[in-house]
Amino acid sequence: MNTPTTAPPTAAPPAVAPTARLIGDPTVRGLAALLSVNAVGNGLFLTISTLWFTQALGYSASRVGPALTVAGLCGILASLPAGRACDRWNAKSVLTVLHLLQGAAIALYAVAGSFPVFLALACLATAGSRANATARGTLYAHALHPGLRTRALALLRAVNNVGIGAGAALGSVVLTFDSDAAYRGAICVSAAAFLLALIPLRRISTPARPPAAQAGAARAAALSGPRASHLLRDLPYLAVTALNAVVNTLYVVLEVGLPLWLLTYTNAPHLMVGWLLVTNTALVVALQVRAARGITGPARAARAFRRGGLLVAAACLAAACAAHRSAAIAAAVLLAAVVLLTLGEVASQAGSWTLSYDLAPDHAHGTYQGIYQTGISVSQALGPALLTTFVLPHGTAGWAALAALFAGAALALPAAARRAARGTERRRTNSRRRPEGSAAARY
Repeated sequence: MNTPTTAPPTAAPPAVAPTARLIGDPTVRGLAALLSVNAVGNGLFLTISTLWFTQALGYSASRVGPALTVAGLCGILASLPAGRACDRWNAKSVLTVLHLLQGAAIALYAVAGSFPVFLALACLATAGSRANATARGTLYAHALHPGLRTRALALLRAVNNVGIGAGAALGSVVLTFDSDAAYRGAICVSAAAFLLALIPLRRISTPARPPAAQAGAARAAALSGPRASHLLRDLPYLAVTALNAVVNTLYVVLEVGLPLWLLTYTNAPHLMVGWLLVTNTALVVALQVRAARGITGPARAARAFRRGGLLVAAACLAAACAAHRSAAIAAAVLLAAVVLLTLGEVASQAGSWTLSYDLAPDHAHGTYQGIYQTGISVSQALGPALLTTFVLPHGTAGWAALAALFAGAALALPAAARRAARGTERRRTNSRRRPEGSAAARY
């Protein structure tokens, strides 16, 4: 069995790497190329997909909405199997298969002639997207040294946002043509991006430990690691996963909650919806690397996460203040809310990355990334219903309750992270004391 592993600690780079060092790292460059190509395709597809589904294919919003909800539920089920597959084989192989499946699913949207076919493609594409996130997360664990990982992920996230912005700009050009041929061409370009991304993926190397250590890790994994029953006993990690999922609902607030609030409950100009999203994207690109600076180890990561969650809570309170204001004041308040939300986003994400890796066993990163991504998928699937049912209709009280939810999760996380870190360190200490692969070394 080919079990991917991390590089030996003796080859560690500095714990805090300058941005120039990151850009010069061949693995980071390869991952950046992979993400940028894929992000342009994703940004293009996200921009034109709704109009293609509703106008060109002729499906009403009342049919597309439930179909995408069902697809989101399929995405929840995809993350954990993808992570286990990464532990059993390797993340590069799993990611290659997923790119081929996603590319095929997106391309077939161009010829989807019936609603059942459309629904099946939506489920396949969404499940592939969530599985892709898990496989990428596992690839980061195997290809990036822990001393570089958080800063590298911050840089990669900025690259991803630039790529999505470029794809969205290209999609805007397609929208000006507003023809079936233009939409079909854009869909094919989006599908091709998944295939083009395989070129830099092939060049990414996954450092491995010496064969003896690799064999020992494989035996330990076979005895204990990727089985879901063992992971479900790791209650502190599951608690961190759940709290992270709560705070990750900030993306639903940005993409669904604030636009609906602006359009339905405030006097702000409707064109502000686009500017809010542009502001968020620009700030993430500018601030994510800086926000990740100095975040090493679970303790600092938990503090960054707590700070980020509290900023998101403050953003919710600010958004509530936009109601019953003049157009100019409402627009300014919502812009301030997005700035607070984005500051919370970059801080919480930098902390979240470190926690997801540092609190997981070295031999089961795929499975643990799978459960972590499952939590995020649940929040993305349930978030829209939460906002449209329990928050927006209740105005200020609804936003205050949502702020309390974010603040509570942020404040609870450091204690959960400390318990998870103690358990992880205890397991690693016991593993060093016992013979590798022995029955006594079970996790």
